[in-house]
Amino acid sequence: MPQQVRGVIARSKGAPAELVDIVIPDPGPGEVVVSIAACGVCHTDLTYRDGGINDEFPFLLGHEASGTVESVGDGVDSVRPGDFVVLNWRAVCGQCRACKRGRPQYCFDTFNAAQKMTLTDGTELTPALGIGAFADKTLVHAGQCTKVDAAVDPAVAGLLGCGVMAGLGAAVNTGGVGRGDSVAVIGCGGVGDAAIAGARLAGAATIIAVDRDERKLEWARGLGATHAINAAETDPVAAIQELTGGFGADVVIDAVGRPETWKQAFYARDLAGTVVLVGVPTPDMRLEMPLLDFFSRGGALKSSWYGDCLPERDFPMLIDLHLQGRLPLDRFVSERIALGDVEQAFHTMHAGEVLRSVVIL
Repeated sequence: MPQQVRGVIARSKGAPAELVDIVIPDPGPGEVVVSIAACGVCHTDLTYRDGGINDEFPFLLGHEASGTVESVGDGVDSVRPGDFVVLNWRAVCGQCRACKRGRPQYCFDTFNAAQKMTLTDGTELTPALGIGAFADKTLVHAGQCTKVDAAVDPAVAGLLGCGVMAGLGAAVNTGGVGRGDSVAVIGCGGVGDAAIAGARLAGAATIIAVDRDERKLEWARGLGATHAINAAETDPVAAIQELTGGFGADVVIDAVGRPETWKQAFYARDLAGTVVLVGVPTPDMRLEMPLLDFFSRGGALKSSWYGDCLPERDFPMLIDLHLQGRLPLDRFVSERIALGDVEQAFHTMHAGEVLRSVVIL
C-alpha cells in the first residue's frame, strides 16, 4: 500500500521550503523504500529551491542521507529490509561505454527510481538528485543504496552522500594526493574542508587552507590543514608559493568554482602540478587566459564530479576509517535540526555559519 509521510518541498522558484504530506508508492522492480534517519542540508538543495538546476517544480528536497531499507521491489538482491544504507545519486548501469571500460565512476547512464512520489493531490514530485530525502521515507533505485556498518552515527554517514565525498574524493581520487605531497585548498566550506581531510588521510605533508573567513580557516585547521591563508589580507598565490619553497603546491583544489579562484589555483601549483576544480561554476562564468601558460606549465587540469567516487567501493571504506578513528567525519556535523527547520538551515548555511546542518528523523 502507498504510504503518506512528511516531506520538504520547493513548490516554485524562490518560494520557501514547505513541510507537507507526500505519498510514497510501494517499490517496483529494482526499487527500494528507505526510512530516512538523517539528511544533510547541502547547497545543492538551495540551488534546486531557487531554480538553479531546472524548472521541474515541485521538488522534493534533500539528498545527503542515510537510513534503513524498509522494503524492496522485485529483482532487488543487493540490499534487504533492515540494512543500514547511505544513499547516492550515481547508481551505475554497468553497461555504458564508461562502465565497460572499467571506469564506472564516470557512468553515463545512472539509475533513479522509475515511479514518482507525489503530493496528496497526485502532483508528481521531482526528487533532488533523484533522491528526495528531506522526508520520513523516500523511494530510490536499489543501486542508490550502499550498505555500510550500522554502528556509525547516521548524521555522519549521510554526509558521504554528497559534499564530504565530493571534497574528499577530489583530493584522493581526482587529485591523486600522495604521501609527502603539498596541497592547497581554496575555499574552506564543507567540500573544501573534506578535501583537506582527504589530503591528510592520503599522507600529504603540507596542507594549505585558503579562505576569506577566519572561522572557516579555523575549521580547516581542525581537519588537518598545516597552514592557513586569509585571502582577504594576503595574495594567496604568493603565499602558497612561499610555503612550498617558492615552487607552488603539487595539487591545488578549487572548492569555490569561480574564474578568479581557478586562476589562483592554476598559478599556485608547481610546474607539472595538478589543478582540481570541484566547486561548481554557474553557466554564465567565463575564463580568459594566455594559451601559452597552459602549454608552458604542463601538468594536469581536472574537474571532479562527486569526487570521482564509486559508492560501493568508497562509502564502506570511509565509514570503516571513521569508526577506527582515522577520519574525523563527525567534525562536519555543525548542528542537528528537525525536518521543519530546513528553510532556516538554508539561511544559516548561506551565512557561512555551519559546515553542515543535519536533519534528524
